[in-house]
Amino acid sequence: MDRALKLAGIAREEVDVVAFTRGPGLLGSLLVGTSFAKGLALGLNIPMVEVNHLQGHILAHFIKEEGKESPHPQFPFICMLISGGHTQLVLVNDYLKMEILGQTLDDAAGEAFDKCAKVMGLPYPGGPVIDKLAKEGDPKAFVFNKPSIKNFDYSFSGMKTSFLYFLRDAVATNSNFIEEHKADLCASLQATIVDILFDKLVKLAKEKKVKDIAIAGGVSANSGIRARLVEEGVKRGWNVFLPEFRYTTDNAAMIAIAGYYNYLQGNRAGLDIAPLARMAF
Repeated sequence: MDRALKLAGIAREEVDVVAFTRGPGLLGSLLVGTSFAKGLALGLNIPMVEVNHLQGHILAHFIKEEGKESPHPQFPFICMLISGGHTQLVLVNDYLKMEILGQTLDDAAGEAFDKCAKVMGLPYPGGPVIDKLAKEGDPKAFVFNKPSIKNFDYSFSGMKTSFLYFLRDAVATNSNFIEEHKADLCASLQATIVDILFDKLVKLAKEKKVKDIAIAGGVSANSGIRARLVEEGVKRGWNVFLPEFRYTTDNAAMIAIAGYYNYLQGNRAGLDIAPLARMAF
């Protein structure tokens, strides 16, 4: 907080409100943040505003920086929220009016990346490593299962199992298979996950007749996903919005902007508030 105040060039007494993440997330981290917010609000005699972590990711598209053009989507828009713990298709009607129209029934896309990376012996977190190696490989080298799920929901467990069994059988005949084909495996895996994600996104955009499409969350930093969004945008006449890399992973700015819109709408949190590991929009 001291660093943030110094960078902003303001004194503690100039802070009007403290915004904090109530959830969803790891309860230990949320407890620390909530406790600090309460102490700060009491010490400065200012109000608190709770923020939904996932809404923060989506509202990162509305962060404004002084002296910089910051185009943002127009309401209503669709945001594909992809992170280590969540994969959701969200219809955003207003700053705080969001509707989840599709979500994963098991693993999130980020979990699929990390778990498949672990099977290949890659370091954690595996998503960025797979992304880097995928640039050197052939995305059509191998074919993995793409589950058929109704509506706009996702499932990645079948794809993950398909990948695991494929490697098991390949390694049984060639113990060096993974090392010899690491780039192609990463490229094919990434291409499969990207196909699964965009199949539902394209269908939803058609059904809702929405042209403004955004992505958010830590996995939205993936180069394959970003490139595919731009490609689909050109192909389908979408206005596409990619968050800056520093606003894809968890950051204070996205919680601040979400807190700002909550504050404008008169939302306030009491000192008796408790964090929630699971929390709906």
